[in-house]
Amino acid sequence: MIPERYENYSKVLKYAKDIVSGKKVACVELIESAQRFLDDLNSKNYDINFIDAEFVIGIIEKTFVHIKGPLKNKPFLLADWEKFIVYNLLGFYIKGTDERRFKEAFIFIPRKNGKTTFVSALAWGLSLLERKTGSTVYIVGNVLKQALQSFEILLKNIYQMEGGEDKAKNEYKILNNNQEHSISKSFENSKGEEEASIKLEALASNPENQDGYNCNIAICDEMHAYKTSEKYYVIRQAMKAYKNKLIIGITTAGKNMNSFCYQRLIYCQKVLKKQFVDEQLFIFICKADQNQKGEVDMTDPIEHEKANPNYNVSIRAQDILDEALQAQNDITAKNQFLNKTLNIYTNSMNKYFDITKVQASDNKYDWTIQDLLKFPIKWFGGADLSIEWDLSASCLYGTYKDVDICIAQGYMPRLKAQEKAEKDQIPFFWWEEKKWLTICNNETVEYEDLVKWFLKMRELGFKIQEVRYDKYKSKEFVSSMESHHFKMVNQDQNYWKKTEGFRRIEKKILKEQYYFLHNKAYEYCIGNVKGIEDSQDRVKFEKNSETERIDLFDSSVSGAKGLIEYQAKQSKIKNWF
Repeated sequence: MIPERYENYSKVLKYAKDIVSGKKVACVELIESAQRFLDDLNSKNYDINFIDAEFVIGIIEKTFVHIKGPLKNKPFLLADWEKFIVYNLLGFYIKGTDERRFKEAFIFIPRKNGKTTFVSALAWGLSLLERKTGSTVYIVGNVLKQALQSFEILLKNIYQMEGGEDKAKNEYKILNNNQEHSISKSFENSKGEEEASIKLEALASNPENQDGYNCNIAICDEMHAYKTSEKYYVIRQAMKAYKNKLIIGITTAGKNMNSFCYQRLIYCQKVLKKQFVDEQLFIFICKADQNQKGEVDMTDPIEHEKANPNYNVSIRAQDILDEALQAQNDITAKNQFLNKTLNIYTNSMNKYFDITKVQASDNKYDWTIQDLLKFPIKWFGGADLSIEWDLSASCLYGTYKDVDICIAQGYMPRLKAQEKAEKDQIPFFWWEEKKWLTICNNETVEYEDLVKWFLKMRELGFKIQEVRYDKYKSKEFVSSMESHHFKMVNQDQNYWKKTEGFRRIEKKILKEQYYFLHNKAYEYCIGNVKGIEDSQDRVKFEKNSETERIDLFDSSVSGAKGLIEYQAKQSKIKNWF
């Protein structure tokens, strides 16, 4: 039994139970998070003590106020969902110790739900909680402007608490200039000795300054804007010396499905579904529920409520409905509404394929390499040989019972992989770990690695009819392939020649008849394709930006073209007879 002395316990418990029972509307992820909390209350793995949670809630509600809007200067009273977060973060301890269970948190909520004020209030409450150990709290944005939004709320609250700016500066050391944005205070005992201190600082995440980072609490705001995962992990490394450290990532959805934040979201969803175990990570996700195709009913008020924890509090139901109705017929407004109001990741507008449809098609199938070897499939190879120090690709393309199947492999030199992984935010080494990428130790791609891959696939039993290639810089590759008795076909690189293969892949994706063995390297590449249609409905496709890659997809277009021409020849032969 949890002691009744915890003032907010009954509210938090009711919140969790109402979500799990369906009495309160919630998305799948929030239901899973609430169930996780209820299970943890009965777990023998943790000691439970909500004193610190009560302290932080009390500090916030007794000292923090709204600084603008209709509630300006009124106490900032935490909603039940915010208390639920605080209770989770601070209430569970590793059995028999004073070490808190949660070291990380991922909080995923849409805009207009009071996120910025909550970040400020949480930073304030946590700093005072840990004051006796000399707490240092960082509010970290991708750029300084993001972090300063929360910092300014915090600063104005301190002015309010102390009765004005001048009095506040007598009590606190406040630096708010081009060099530093921080608030510090020392607490002395009756003998005039310092016994506690706090420091709160707004920062722009910059891996180059990592040696100067040292904190026990960090709030990484708007994680969807972080261009690389390194920014997050640099901050996390700054906490190594502390036992009760805590790093909180708080964000809305973004528009880049190849980003660190999106991958973090997917990981958290798998933790909630118990596919992965991560006992140190607290997860709070609010978003509209999507069907298997990634679609959502934009005009359904229930989905609006699932996505927005402050629905009918700081967000008016009618305002969201009006916005949804307007967005239905405007593709730009639709993506914005899905992204910022329903908290659903959307593709950038200039990317050709809807990645949710690509994933929906791929997820319908689960054939393994061994399964595919049993099927009577003729395979058509494709090779994309880029410049020798960048990503190259090979693939086998076939069809079985109307389902087109692509087995793709990437190739990258190690030194360039290290450079591009950091610079262009491409997870080359994760791809290597998953066997989707071959990394060679030379300074350039070894085209012989592509030859070895085709040989291996043929030795496994894949019936390879031909391999298509771009004749540019392919002489060495083609010569080696022909020496191993592969039929080699030059694939014309003019876009009107490749359109047929492109359109076939597009059609199969829309019909959910396209499978690429859950290869995330291939998914990354197809997600970067930018297509421009001409007056004859032909598609000129290229990568969306210089920092992205589409090579694995490009190789599959060549494979698809080979299949199409083979089927056309077979049809002519059949008709002749």
